[in-house]
Amino acid sequence: MKKTIYIWLGSMLITFNVLAQNRLKVDGVAAVVGENIVLLSDIEKYKLEMQQQGEEVPEMEPCFILEQMMIQKLLAHHAVVDSLQANEASVAPMVERKLDYFKQQLGSDEKVLALYGFDSMDDLKNELTRIEIESSLIGQMQQQITTDVSITPEEVRTYYESLEKQGDLPEFQTEIKLAEIVLKVEPSEEEVERVLLQLNELKDEIEKGANMKMKAILYSDDPGVTQNGGLYTITRNSQFVKEFKDAAFSIDEGQVSDPFKSDFGYHILKVEKVKGQSLDVRHILIQPKITNAEKKEVGERLDSIRQKIVNGDLSFEEAVAKYSQDKVSAMNKGVILNPYTNESMFKLSGEQFMQAFPSLHSKVFNLNEGEMTEVFYDETRDGEKMFKLVLLKEKLEGHKADFAKDYVKIQNLALTKKKQEAIVEWTKEHISDTYIKISNDFKDCQFENNFTKN
Repeated sequence: MKKTIYIWLGSMLITFNVLAQNRLKVDGVAAVVGENIVLLSDIEKYKLEMQQQGEEVPEMEPCFILEQMMIQKLLAHHAVVDSLQANEASVAPMVERKLDYFKQQLGSDEKVLALYGFDSMDDLKNELTRIEIESSLIGQMQQQITTDVSITPEEVRTYYESLEKQGDLPEFQTEIKLAEIVLKVEPSEEEVERVLLQLNELKDEIEKGANMKMKAILYSDDPGVTQNGGLYTITRNSQFVKEFKDAAFSIDEGQVSDPFKSDFGYHILKVEKVKGQSLDVRHILIQPKITNAEKKEVGERLDSIRQKIVNGDLSFEEAVAKYSQDKVSAMNKGVILNPYTNESMFKLSGEQFMQAFPSLHSKVFNLNEGEMTEVFYDETRDGEKMFKLVLLKEKLEGHKADFAKDYVKIQNLALTKKKQEAIVEWTKEHISDTYIKISNDFKDCQFENNFTKN
């Protein structure tokens, strides 16, 4: 079962998180599959990635890992043979998003290069592009192999009964559905006017020759300014807010924008250099100050709303419709969606939940269904300030799989297994008509598939 799971996870192919931990020297070829090669150093990277995913590494790890990688190279090779398409242009948005994420997390190009061990951003971009192209080809090939795979209710029942007979029914974690009421803490009109006046004065000074970088270091509230002086490289596909990109691409090289607002605060920016489809942009961000009295007033207002709900004067959903200022959850009757799956249920102790809402887990962990948190203060990563009230709408306690209660989950597990089996069969059929050469270092490996063609 472990084996087919690894086959299905094409994205595990030398993912970039591994490169952050070990820039390993290319030290020889382990195998050639079609026109694709597996390097000896790739095997160690793949092992690290499996460990990051929390998977156990089998005892015959080098042979096991090599086989998984050869299967992926086989998929990538036949994707090209079958004229499936993946090129620099098709993966460029994903590459740009990853580069932007790295830079936002670390603060500058120099820190990104130092961590990942590349000499230039172009080298880093080329490596990311190669990885994304191969990953896309693998995914497309898997999709093509499994596109006609479906599952009947009888097959779902048979799958469940086989797990039950083996005493191998899965344990499902506790899942919860949450709803929220959000009141934002907004600056006063006078404070916004002060910020706009300051930005207009800075714009005027820069246009008269003042150094934009020094002004950014002195005045910008961007936390990365000490590392990069407020400088970013952006494209139309970059993971920057729309307002930022609109301002940057509406002015010429050397010009300074008028002040504009985003979720981060108020900005001015200067296009330092135009480089084809990308721009080097330096900005100054100023976030309006909010007083403790203003914060207190919003918190007390939400406390009074909570009390109305407790007293039965209005329902939680009515309060959401009347008061909540979070546009996304308010459109869904306050229900918070999982940003990774777009579903309304979260695994209570799941990694996705803790990553997406790090401050919320401890507040809802001990709640029962239908209970609310106390009102609490929160800030987004963008610096947006707010008070929240959260309701635990549903709670499905952790339990062993039940056919009636968990039919959809069991159906998905059975379908995944059937798709994995289809890929295994495809692999066996296509090894024979593909050029494969394995290094003598692995001549004694006992592969499950006939890669040695004995």
